[in-house]
Amino acid sequence: MLKISELFIYPIKSLGGIALSEAEVTDRGFKYDRRWMLIDENNQFLTQRVHPQMALFKLEMGGDGLSVTHPERGKMHIPFEPVEAQLSEVVIWEDTCQAVSVSREVDAWFSDALGLTCRLVYMPDSTTREVDQRYAPKGMITSFSDAYPFLIIGQASLDDLNARLEIALPMNRFRPNIVFTGGAAFEEDRMNHIRIGGTIDFYGVKLCARCVMTTIDQQSAKKAKEPLKTLASYRSREKKILFGQNLIHQGSGFVKVGDPLEVLSTHTEERFIVGGS
Repeated sequence: MLKISELFIYPIKSLGGIALSEAEVTDRGFKYDRRWMLIDENNQFLTQRVHPQMALFKLEMGGDGLSVTHPERGKMHIPFEPVEAQLSEVVIWEDTCQAVSVSREVDAWFSDALGLTCRLVYMPDSTTREVDQRYAPKGMITSFSDAYPFLIIGQASLDDLNARLEIALPMNRFRPNIVFTGGAAFEEDRMNHIRIGGTIDFYGVKLCARCVMTTIDQQSAKKAKEPLKTLASYRSREKKILFGQNLIHQGSGFVKVGDPLEVLSTHTEERFIVGGS
């Protein structure tokens, strides 16, 4: 039996994640997931891929906002409702969309901690950012995630990878929203239509191509060669290294750790499924 074992949100894109016992499903993903984003002086998004020190920021949920902690700069409170009402055009990958500035105090704190001029912005409900139409139906939206509202990974897939590594890696290297136990390694590759908790439907749309961000230790911000070196030996297709699957969804409500995951249909087209090295 497949069961949900972990749930995560990453409220500020590319900063630390928050583990939840239950998560609310909204029109663009889990509530609060990647609704905030740091941008540079050109309104381009910042990412650990370029600035690995972003991994050092740790987040907690509070009653009226987020608490962000940096090992050298202490804590900063981020209100759920931005202080400023200034709208800006911000760029994330190939998309340009509107976002709201949070506050000058917050901007100064992040700029000081990162050693570069940046601003924190929030995606209001009025902003709709569509997912990649090549892989999903028109009208599906996401937040400031890379491309899709959800990423799912099976614990068995990480276990398979760790069995091939000299030093086992934690799940936080891969930044999933949903982790499940049970089944075979890389069973998520085949998932087409799944249902969690008997109420909310999810659809697998695209295997997740992994980048250098997986090589960044989320505690020290140091880079290494793994896991990409090992994954490339048995999880490559068309020059992309695949680990996890992106999901879209229908419905709203809550999913909880311990909920059953039911596979209602699998992909029939040929997909890369690990069978060995």
